[in-house]
Amino acid sequence: MIRFFRSGNPLTVLLLFIYTLVLKFYYLIHPSMYQADGSEGYLYTWLTGVLEGWVGKSPFFFTSLAVLLLFLQALLITRIINNHRLFAKDTYLPAMSFILFTSLLESWNVFGPAMLVNTLMLWIFHSITDLYMRNSARDVAFNIGFAIGLCGLLWFPAVLFVALLLISLVVMRAFRLAEWIIGLLGLFCPFYLLGTYLFLTDQWNVLTSLPKISFHLPMITNYKVWGALVTSVLFFVTGWLMLQRTFNKMLIQGRKIWSAAAVYVLVAMVVPFFSAQFTPGYWLLVILPLSLFAGNVFWTITSNTIAGALHILVLAYVIVMQYFSH
Repeated sequence: MIRFFRSGNPLTVLLLFIYTLVLKFYYLIHPSMYQADGSEGYLYTWLTGVLEGWVGKSPFFFTSLAVLLLFLQALLITRIINNHRLFAKDTYLPAMSFILFTSLLESWNVFGPAMLVNTLMLWIFHSITDLYMRNSARDVAFNIGFAIGLCGLLWFPAVLFVALLLISLVVMRAFRLAEWIIGLLGLFCPFYLLGTYLFLTDQWNVLTSLPKISFHLPMITNYKVWGALVTSVLFFVTGWLMLQRTFNKMLIQGRKIWSAAAVYVLVAMVVPFFSAQFTPGYWLLVILPLSLFAGNVFWTITSNTIAGALHILVLAYVIVMQYFSH
């Protein structure tokens, strides 16, 4: 199977869709409602209210929507990777890795703020990859800041991804204070528009009930969470170490994008600790950039037999956790 995903053949999309259905089948037959733990943003609450008004309280609908979003995100991150030639040839290994690793934990397959934030983060990461080639990046910095602000309206701690914007500006470009300031202005713009709307519609009191940032360092006792975290971190570290073999041979833009992706992983690891209600489900934000490094593990192992055995090992773990554990 690794051999097929290693290829950039567009027909691999069909195989990826079947692969997604197989790995997500357990969640489709045991569907869950959308996430609602009190830490959601104003925009997420409004959106889920609209969807619930259309389809009612249908766990199957929201789980199916979550699976569809994960599949689309896998395709989009692959398109970004292949457009920028981060691998020697076009490949669907990062897409396969994203679907595989999001299956490690059930809460990573529940429709929630993290899943919607991930969709916007694709736009943000795509914009970050373009920073290096721009003579002036003020408009890109504003757009990234604005998208992070929208993420904050879905789930307020996501505004901390502004750290990714600022570090990416350092990594991708020479320091220009104007770009930093314009990026921060973009971040505040969605909140300004929301405040204006609430003021004009006399809903100013809604602001008092919006979730806030608070730091939590939880004691994680669930072995499934530990299993998913350890597996993900091992693949991230291994993928980064394997990348060093060819890192210096890459074009400057490629090296900078990989570095920005590593920063993305580290920032996404920390952000969930600032949620009003901590849940491991928010670590779904990490899996999107981590899929690049997991894909690099399978790509760098040139033996399809060894790579396939590694893939089967992770796949077996996923199936055991889904069907044979409680």
